[in-house]
Amino acid sequence: MALKKKKAKKKAVKRKPAKKRIVKKTLKKKTVKKTARKITRKAVTKKKPAAAKARKTKENLIGSITHYFPHVQAAVIKLKAPLSVGDTIKVKGHTTDFTQAIVSMQIDRVPVNSAKVGAEIGLLVKSRVRQHDLVYKV
Repeated sequence: MALKKKKAKKKAVKRKPAKKRIVKKTLKKKTVKKTARKITRKAVTKKKPAAAKARKTKENLIGSITHYFPHVQAAVIKLKAPLSVGDTIKVKGHTTDFTQAIVSMQIDRVPVNSAKVGAEIGLLVKSRVRQHDLVYKV
């Protein structure tokens, strides 16, 4: 008989109604959604001017730096446009920004006067460059 009484007491414990919990969760979700919308709207408005700048600079884009040799101050450039000796280039990166004339170029350690699209050329540079710096024709 004592066992039956204990079981009856456990059943008598009441829990909070589930409706209150659901209401709190939905309110939190709504606030999260509102803040997410505000962030996306701000990000879209900021990206428009940057996209316009990128279109202007793509016209003169020659390629990007793939490697740098600090002992000889030479850079390897993957070309997206033709390039020749005597042209003036501008190297632009996060910490790099300089302009110089091309004096000599090499492809596979052989001096050349011009290079075509898709070639990887070695080029002497006057300052340190880093991977992913962009090269423009001036």
